Amino acid sequence: MKNRFIKIALFTALAGSACLAQTQQPAIIEDFKPSTLNQPGQEYPMVNSQRYARFKIVAPAADSVRVSLGLGGRGGTKLSKAEDGTWMGTTEGPMDEGFHYYNVRIDGGKFNDPGTLNYYGSVRWESGIEIPAHDQDFYALKNVPHGHVQQVLFPSPSTNTSRRAFVYTPPGYEKDKKTKYPVLYLQHGWGEDETAWSNQGRANLIMDNMIAEGKIKPFIIVMTYGMTNDVKPGGIRNFKIEPFQTVLINELIPYVDANFRTIVNKDSRAMAGLSMGGMETKTITLNNPDVFSYYGLLSGGIYASADIKDKSKVKLIFLSCGSKERPDGVRKAAEELKNAGFNAVSYVSEGTAHEFQTWRRSLYQLAPLLFKK
Repeated sequence: MKNRFIKIALFTALAGSACLAQTQQPAIIEDFKPSTLNQPGQEYPMVNSQRYARFKIVAPAADSVRVSLGLGGRGGTKLSKAEDGTWMGTTEGPMDEGFHYYNVRIDGGKFNDPGTLNYYGSVRWESGIEIPAHDQDFYALKNVPHGHVQQVLFPSPSTNTSRRAFVYTPPGYEKDKKTKYPVLYLQHGWGEDETAWSNQGRANLIMDNMIAEGKIKPFIIVMTYGMTNDVKPGGIRNFKIEPFQTVLINELIPYVDANFRTIVNKDSRAMAGLSMGGMETKTITLNNPDVFSYYGLLSGGIYASADIKDKSKVKLIFLSCGSKERPDGVRKAAEELKNAGFNAVSYVSEGTAHEFQTWRRSLYQLAPLLFKK
């Protein structure tokens, strides 16, 4: 009995050691470099080759400093104070690849990191950090012909104001005055605005690179603000689609068709959106089957075959999400649509969650599928 007890104790100790070894993070490699999104001349935040992020904040009078960015973009990183009054800390584990919002909590107050650029997300301008990705080449700035992203102000009688949109026109648009182009209406997510797809998503660079490589035929992208009523954070259930639907269908699309060289028919028009923008896309495309032929939901829910009354009017349904979201639901929905006779495609971004690397990759997968004859 005594020997049996010793064996059990020894086995338990060894098993515990094995589990501990499996959960321990590898030693941090000290090859940190400034994030590519830092303000000019700023050294911090920094990122190393293992995707750890390191932050340094100057706050000599503070009692506590925490960065609201943890493993996979969740939780927080507590910083420690040095004798010179600076606070420094490193994430407990590697971050997901790609872009992340973050802010700094100093004695309970929320601030932006003065070392980095700001991006509109979470219903405010937030600090941003870029974790280099293994596949970042497809959205890198390259020496290729570039299109233009221009701001337009279009009249909106329904909201009694002028509203803003950003329009991407492909390389050569200004020189070739005869060619007309299809259009993708691309929506941002909750808490973001019409700057998100260009600034955080790098949609224009994704397009430029794919056009240069001959992977897609050029098309226009239109990005506008998807909110028309004042909904506070956490109150998305109170959002009403009808006012924005009016802005998009009755005001923005006619303005774009009148002021840009577009192909004015449903077969040359697509709508897609990430997260809340996917919710908007689903509702508006189902309500307006004669306006769009290509649908894309990026971490924005799914379509069911029963949702669509006339399958002949739909040329493509694209569903995507990150592998850390609900990939099985996306895959099953696409399979159900295929079995019902739809041209449906699913895509899952490996190793990412509800974040811009998922949506960058999704746009990269979606673009070649659009506007095929």
